[in-house]
Amino acid sequence: MTVELARVLPGRRRGLMLVLSSPSGAGKTSIARRLLELEAELVMSVSVTTRPRRPGEVDGVDYRFVDETRFAAMVAEGAFLEWAEVYGHRYGTPRAPVEEALAAGRDVLFDVDWQGARQLRTRMPADTVEVFVLPPSREELERRLRRRARDPEEVVRYRLARMADDVTHWEEYDYVLVNRELEATVAAVRAILAAERMRRERQSDLAGFVARLRTGTPPS
Repeated sequence: MTVELARVLPGRRRGLMLVLSSPSGAGKTSIARRLLELEAELVMSVSVTTRPRRPGEVDGVDYRFVDETRFAAMVAEGAFLEWAEVYGHRYGTPRAPVEEALAAGRDVLFDVDWQGARQLRTRMPADTVEVFVLPPSREELERRLRRRARDPEEVVRYRLARMADDVTHWEEYDYVLVNRELEATVAAVRAILAAERMRRERQSDLAGFVARLRTGTPPS
């Protein structure tokens, strides 16, 4: 069930940063895509990356693809909220579009690993809501990685080896979910999102609303 925020909140709210992390193959990208289909107020943070573009990916939609020189320059300029090297390539979150979206009351979705989540939490702790997604089992994770059939065998083995370290970071997150079935996991994330949107700290007009309520002053 979707909460109609306009019916229950007193006025404007600040957007939030919904951070999804998981071991590779656990399903965070599928969850993110489904959330974007269902949540009109949610926008995707488009990361900058140095990795090669995969078939079907669109520059500026899936990622912004740059070379190593440009990425290094953006780091030096302070243009990223977070950046990390993952599987031999660098990824970063541009700062300006995120700050603009939050100020306008829009929520921003992040598909990042634990390193990126840690940096986002450090820089903007009041705005982040973090969800860590676990696979049901190691066997199921391996099955999903092989079913994708887009990575060579050595990459699959590397991702499985990394999983053992990745899952140790679950305690850093606000919420932890096991992705046994996509739609059930998406429903759980939507419930988290609905509750976090209504947090008192994110309601920009709450103090003014209460003051007007006490005095009987009509809204401006």
